[in-house]
Amino acid sequence: MSVLLHVEGLSKAIGARVLFHEGSFAIHEGLKIGLIGRNGAGKTTLMKMLAGEEKPDSGTITVHPGTRIAYLSQHVAFVGDETVLVYLERISNKAEWACAKVAGAFDLKKEKLHVPVSSLSGGWQMRVQLAGLLLHDPNLLLLDEPTNYLDVQTQLLLEAFLRDWSGAVLVISHDRSFLMNVCDHTMEIDRGDIALYTGDVNDYEAFKEEQLSFNIKFNQKIDQQKKHLMEFVERFGAKATKATQAQSKLKQIRKLKPVEIKQKLKNAKIFIQPTEPRKTFAVKAKDLVVGYGDKIIASNGNFEVDRGQKVAILGENGAGKSTLLKTLGGKLEKKDGTFTWNNRMELAYYDQFSAASLHPKDTIGDYLTRSAGYLEAEAVLRMAGAFLFKEEDLDKTVSVLSGGERARLVLAGILLQAPDALLLDEPTNHVDLETVETLANALSQWNGTVLFISHSRSFVNQLATRIFEVKNGEIRNFPGTYEEYLYAVSLEAGIPQDKQDEVVTEAANKKERHEKRKELLRTIQKLEKQLEDLEQERENIMKSILTNPTKIDVERDRRLQTLMTILSHTESEWLKAQEELQKIEER
Repeated sequence: MSVLLHVEGLSKAIGARVLFHEGSFAIHEGLKIGLIGRNGAGKTTLMKMLAGEEKPDSGTITVHPGTRIAYLSQHVAFVGDETVLVYLERISNKAEWACAKVAGAFDLKKEKLHVPVSSLSGGWQMRVQLAGLLLHDPNLLLLDEPTNYLDVQTQLLLEAFLRDWSGAVLVISHDRSFLMNVCDHTMEIDRGDIALYTGDVNDYEAFKEEQLSFNIKFNQKIDQQKKHLMEFVERFGAKATKATQAQSKLKQIRKLKPVEIKQKLKNAKIFIQPTEPRKTFAVKAKDLVVGYGDKIIASNGNFEVDRGQKVAILGENGAGKSTLLKTLGGKLEKKDGTFTWNNRMELAYYDQFSAASLHPKDTIGDYLTRSAGYLEAEAVLRMAGAFLFKEEDLDKTVSVLSGGERARLVLAGILLQAPDALLLDEPTNHVDLETVETLANALSQWNGTVLFISHSRSFVNQLATRIFEVKNGEIRNFPGTYEEYLYAVSLEAGIPQDKQDEVVTEAANKKERHEKRKELLRTIQKLEKQLEDLEQERENIMKSILTNPTKIDVERDRRLQTLMTILSHTESEWLKAQEELQKIEER
């Protein structure tokens, strides 16, 4: 495979914060790379540099001849009220028919081609941008969070396209499902280092754990060797006959260098105040009709949600998901019918634009303190820490925070209000992978009620206990599981049955291999500990024999024989586990 783009010695800092330090990597033809890292690590900055929109402080980015880069950023400015077709023609200089053909792959057809782009929802605007990229016939796509605002249907279409596409992709996504289904390589930005790994995100995380364990053991051995050598120096260094050997030991000590180990980054540890447990309904609706202005969006809402249920509201972009959630949250008036919340419940609402409404001069501490109300300062500090804001961060203003950090701040403020029910519209947008999964875990363990909209399939899959679907102007209960919903949507989206079966099978195989790999790593670690203990016991017995070789000790000798047998068996088990692990990693 030829190289499309090569990076050497890349460095970039923003003020005192170092994003990258002498990072180097190459992107080859056909690679599908998932770019991960914490909020503020520099993922978007790296994308902009590769696209030529920002300059590094030092280092080189070499775009090889024949490389055609297309960059999908988080924010695109559309001109005035230009229509979809006008936008596509303007940015591509292609004929109308060519633009319409590519747009049709994303269901941008007929009247959709002639509406102003600015009037479309975020998801449909993303479709327009994707169509615009493909019109440039790229062989390297740079995609910055393309799944934000994309409905499941479009995500599945995009996944199918990227899997079959022969070009290379570098994609930022906080949705593990998307990364697992699309990417065969993983790139991580971690405290200034850029690492590129051959394997998906699950394999990469397992590799990091394995590498950390190896490095810790390596350093422990280095410390033991140094200690042993130092004992010799201290014991014999003053003797003239041993002076040369002592100096040699000191040289050996200086050559023994431990591996630098970065402390693992903290994950958010989110605790949500439990609500008063009651076996009763949270909200119920009868013949509910929702909309805005004079427009009716969806009707026939008949449902009852029990307290403690976690309800995912799903459907295509523009179908009315947010309209339904806003109506239930009291942000919009209902058009007809009724809905009733249990009168003992406190509600908290988060939408896609909550983070954008923060005042740039507000500090993290002031915002959280106001949100906390009567709660003590300790509760504010605890919640700030849960969302990875240190005590020294509390004086930072909103203006210096990344999009993900702002989202985390608003979510922390909402949880400080100790609600009984949460209404969440896209809480995972711009939030890093680790926080998305930690939030889903915290919400699933919480005894409160959650009604939520999310385009992150890993988040929905982890949290949802029930599904509402807004489709064709109706609000309905979906009778199956989330996996069954995805399968039905994939068929409707026109993804061939064999392709979908192939994806489902491969995903299942990946999961099985990942779980087997984790199990083998645990087994190997356990066997290594056993071998270490057995070797230590054998060494102690051998020392005893050497110290007093004439002493007869039947029990000691019998134990030594037993140890040798156990050691041989344990070593065989270790080798067998290592061979199995190697086979899995070669698949």
